[in-house]
Amino acid sequence: MKRLTISETDKKLFGVCGGLAEYLEVDSTVVRVVTVVLAIATAFIPVAAAYLFAWLIMPRKPLPPTGQ
Repeated sequence: MKRLTISETDKKLFGVCGGLAEYLEVDSTVVRVVTVVLAIATAFIPVAAAYLFAWLIMPRKPLPPTGQ
């Protein structure tokens, strides 16, 4: 079962777009471009609020174990 989590490996700011891209199985650049376009179209406030809300409620994806 897939879970929507914040990406620890594919992140630019907080990992929300990277996590959403992993969940949707699309390139993270596409998710980031769509996010920026929506932010411009809605005067930034709704998208910024949704992004911060998602960052607060999305669980962190654990890092894979290293070979120790």
